[in-house]
Amino acid sequence: MKMRAIMAILAAAAVTVSAQEKQEPKGTVTMSGAWALYPMAVKWAEEYQKLYPGVKIDVSAGGAGKGMTDTLAGAVDIGLLSRDVNNAEAEKGAFAFAVTKDAVVPTVNAKNPFLAEIMKKGAKKETFRGIWITTNVTTWGDVLGDPANKTEIRVYTRADACGAAETWSKYMGGSKQDDLKKGIGVHGDPGIGEAVRKDKLGIGYNNVNFAYDSRTGKPVKGLAILPIDIDGNGSVDAAENVYSTQKELIEAIVKGVYPSPPARDLYFVTKGQPGNQAVKAFIQWVLTDGQKFVEESGYIKLPVERLAEEAKKL
Repeated sequence: MKMRAIMAILAAAAVTVSAQEKQEPKGTVTMSGAWALYPMAVKWAEEYQKLYPGVKIDVSAGGAGKGMTDTLAGAVDIGLLSRDVNNAEAEKGAFAFAVTKDAVVPTVNAKNPFLAEIMKKGAKKETFRGIWITTNVTTWGDVLGDPANKTEIRVYTRADACGAAETWSKYMGGSKQDDLKKGIGVHGDPGIGEAVRKDKLGIGYNNVNFAYDSRTGKPVKGLAILPIDIDGNGSVDAAENVYSTQKELIEAIVKGVYPSPPARDLYFVTKGQPGNQAVKAFIQWVLTDGQKFVEESGYIKLPVERLAEEAKKL
């Protein structure tokens, strides 16, 4: 009975979309925000405009903070958000729709002189916390449990307000981006990835779609994903070794092997419940037919039950 009810909700949303399709929707939809959601939003925009050439969709990145600011100011129709809406934003009218899921991963330089040992031992949550929050982990010897190794870690973080930093902070026991007390600030997901790629002793964090090459499915050239020692036993066990390809990591997120956070839901956010028909029709399509593009784009589908709940908001 529960599944029939869920399918009925989704079918109703699809019927609404179908009715709007017959009217040949026209207009402009503007979006800005999180780097994490930007590639998926671009894909959705491209596919939707193929179906409805009378609709123009403009998408720009800049970080979740920019997306929220732009939305609440009325500068864009939809903000791309890679974190939860906070109370202050909700009071100003922020209205969120969960649309897909991804994760943040720790990254190091592929030519790090200690890479073989790093990949074998990984790092515990407490170690990451020591690097970014308590700042008492300062050398690669601290990471690897080798007091004789005094080689300094060069830490990078995001300079722009973003969901990736907040999510990474929450994984380590923080609550907000400002809890990341250490790191050279770099703007944007591509920026932090490039900074680590240029620094053999660097460490940072990236959204999945900027840590992996979409063409090969492997880590971006020059980057390596630092394995999380989830059980804290001092080594990366077979069950924890899930980083060889983007597909492998996504499967680990789906199964709950890779923790949440740093896995997290991604959102479209509007100022109040959307009334603009072009915007509403696009969101409805994303929650229904648009979901067929999620997995091929390197993201994770939300459960059918969750999509149904999001569709009901419209």
